[in-house]
This record gives sequence, C-alpha cells and structure tokens, in this order.
Amino acid sequence: MSSAADLARTIEALLFLSPDPVPVEELIEACEVAEVQVRNALDLLTEELAPGRRGLVLKEVAGGLTLATDPAAELAARRLLSRPKTPPLTPAQAETLAIVAYLQPVSRPEIGRIRGVNSESAVQTLTERGMIEESGRSRFGATIYRTTDLFERLFGLQGLDRLPDVARFDPTPADAAELRERLLKAGEQRREA
Repeated sequence: MSSAADLARTIEALLFLSPDPVPVEELIEACEVAEVQVRNALDLLTEELAPGRRGLVLKEVAGGLTLATDPAAELAARRLLSRPKTPPLTPAQAETLAIVAYLQPVSRPEIGRIRGVNSESAVQTLTERGMIEESGRSRFGATIYRTTDLFERLFGLQGLDRLPDVARFDPTPADAAELRERLLKAGEQRREA
C-alpha cells in the first residue's frame, strides 16, 4: 500500500464487502501490512466516517469492525426497507416473459398456445410489474405485448439484440423429438385436468 489513505480505502472496501464484523487481525492478513499501518488507516477511516460527516460510520461490534448507517438516517432507512419486496417470478411468469422477449410483439392467445395453458394471470402480473406492456392490437383484435425498458434494466441488457441467442439452446434432433413428445403429453394432461 502506498499510503494510509490508500489503505483506509481498501479497509473500507473490505468492511463493505463483509457481511460480518472483521477483526483487526483479519484486516492485517488481508492487506498484508503491519498492525501499525492498519491502526493508522483505521484512525483515518474513523475520522472520515465520524457521525454526522457521511451516511456511514465505523463501528466496533462483536470483536470486529463494521460499517453501519449513521443514526441520523435511521427513519429514512426504515421507510425504504419497509417497502414490500417484489416476489421472484413464478415459472409461468418466467416462461411468459421469455416468450414475449423472444417473439415480441406477441399476443396473449399466441402466448397461451405456445405454453399450452391460459397465460392471462402471468401476462397481467408481468404488466403490473412493468416488465411487459401493450404495444397495439393484432389483425384479429388481440392485444399484443412487448418488453419494456425496465425489463432490459433488470436483466442488464443494453438492447434486445443482447438477449442470449436461442440457437445456443437448440436441442439435437433426437432431444427435440423427445422434448416435443413430453410437451405434447404435458399439454394434453393440463387440458384433461
């Protein structure tokens, strides 16, 4: 490390990354420096993160050091973190989203035919979550859907051309025949149920 400031930044990063308090001995080992250098860097970091200066403070807890939020931010943090969490996508929603992403614009009846089941609930949920949106009507009057900018942001895409190439997932002819049979049987069983 070239300076106490550089070491303080490194220690700050280590504390940020660690889910548990980090003992000084582990900081010494991770940074491969002498104890006096870590102590000097911690003094600098303590000064920089003094209560009232930034959003984080340095705390000694359970035999180690950790970063914590400044108590002044507690009410705002409680409001932010008390918001309901969005549950993960169900398999039906993920299937529907994949169909829309790769075949857009696509209508709800087309989605249902591809999936072999009614997809109204999955389409509605994806629309409510802002991942897909209406983009007009088919020639038969059915609403057609496309993905949104939110979908691209959530999946880290810089455009739909960045979706994984479907050809990479193409099965061999034997696997395709077996998969087709399994899908047809599954679709028949769903219709009978």
